Amino acid sequence: MRRKNTEKLSDILGVVLKQNHLDEKLYETRVLKSWPAVLGDNVMKYTSDIYFNRKKLYVKLTSSVLRQELFITREEIRNSLNNFVGFPVVKEIVFL
Repeated sequence: MRRKNTEKLSDILGVVLKQNHLDEKLYETRVLKSWPAVLGDNVMKYTSDIYFNRKKLYVKLTSSVLRQELFITREEIRNSLNNFVGFPVVKEIVFL
């Protein structure tokens, strides 16, 4: 017998995460994990650290040439990361 007031588990989890303000951290984690997929393995070779602080994404790079190149295209990278995750998480990217 099927009940009429059934809901999908993914919808319920989404509501619970949003009510407890955990959804932003989940999206931030997804952005961190999607960095290699969006920018590729070559950029990942020169990325030594990546983290969030107050909705800013900080990326530590070991190559100054790559840092300058990524700095020029940081808005495109921000849009690509947000589109990949499906939520506007990254407000700004800071390259160190």
